[in-house]
Amino acid sequence: MRNDLKKMYRTVMDDHFPPDVTISFGDQALVYRKRAWKIPDGKSGELIEKGLRYGENPGQEAALYELVNGNLVMGECKFIEPLKGLVSAITDEDMIQAGKHPGKTNLTDMDNAINIIKYLTEGAVAVIVKHNNPCGVAYGASLSEAYQKANMADRIAAFGGCAVFNRPMDKPTAELISQNYLEVVAAPDYEEGTIPILTKSANLRIVRINNIDNLPYYANARYIDFKSLIDGGLIIQQSPLNRVSSSADLTIAGTEYKGEKHTIARKPTDEEFADMLFGWQVEQGITSNSVIYVKDGVTIGIGTGEQDRVGVAEIAIFKAYTKYADAICFNRHGLPYKELELMVKGGEKDPGLLEEIEKETKEAKGGLINATMVSDAFFPFRDGVAVAIKEGIRAIVQPGGSLRDFEVIQACNEADPQVTMVFTGQRAFKH
Repeated sequence: MRNDLKKMYRTVMDDHFPPDVTISFGDQALVYRKRAWKIPDGKSGELIEKGLRYGENPGQEAALYELVNGNLVMGECKFIEPLKGLVSAITDEDMIQAGKHPGKTNLTDMDNAINIIKYLTEGAVAVIVKHNNPCGVAYGASLSEAYQKANMADRIAAFGGCAVFNRPMDKPTAELISQNYLEVVAAPDYEEGTIPILTKSANLRIVRINNIDNLPYYANARYIDFKSLIDGGLIIQQSPLNRVSSSADLTIAGTEYKGEKHTIARKPTDEEFADMLFGWQVEQGITSNSVIYVKDGVTIGIGTGEQDRVGVAEIAIFKAYTKYADAICFNRHGLPYKELELMVKGGEKDPGLLEEIEKETKEAKGGLINATMVSDAFFPFRDGVAVAIKEGIRAIVQPGGSLRDFEVIQACNEADPQVTMVFTGQRAFKH
């Protein structure tokens, strides 16, 4: 059985999708061309031309299409132009090492990482994605620092993930990557000497994304978003646009309730505004309902895809604590926290080591002290912010618009020290 499962994951499926697809919108049409690559066979070395390995799971045929013709205009919206591909435009030359041959999830992880990166323009950025949600996102003074911070934000989840960068790959970053296990690395280019370092891992997919240098275009361009239903039907929508690009686009939280005005007492500092912007940009690539915590340009707790807001706020806090403890353990003892826990249970390690880590984690409140809370939709009750205020957060960014905004503002003003909060004026759901 085990060998059958291994074979299943290594099988490259045929696909029976057509080479071209045309979708008509009234008298306008979009033309898509199927993408395939000539990739050496893992055993024979013979070049095989093939598109996607399989879909989300083995046994699902899948195909990748690039928009090659058609310039759709509907109402006042002009959609993304043809031949502006990022992931869909990867060529044979860009597929520097195909590893086990890319599947659908590899490409959608790359795509969502770029979806986040396109809003982050303040410096070197690393985004690590797993199952189409970020594990860690970070700015850095250098690319290697950005990667190290993003990786340590959730080192466990990053295992086997997809790391995407907004700067050409350099040797220090490649060396750090070579110490970890990733499925995909993507960057706008690769400096001399980096490929031999990365190809030490034969299964790593190494990809060049040529148009990352032009990300401001993609940040302001809409695309057609198709949602397929189980009955074969489609929901078609415009892709969202993020209206927040600077602190000027954020509004100090305020509302009126029963004739009484409620306004946030403490205004954000420049550093808080910077984290609010960073967190809101990261939020664009996270499955809703979501709440995340960020600090100093790094994600420290990411809660995704929950049904209630207070629950996801608590989950993100739990993750911040567990990731903080794991980082201490790994940096100090070279072991994952869970492995040290098992060794202590088995009598191989001193229980005092765990107690020391747990004490430090609790004192630091999982790194949440002075962090910024980010929510993709408004808080229906004050309980959602209350659980984070208890952990020492300093700022909140959220859409606003709840009937109980006044309660959330009261919770921030009553906190000691006071918590500042801004409204974005837009929701960031992503299903």
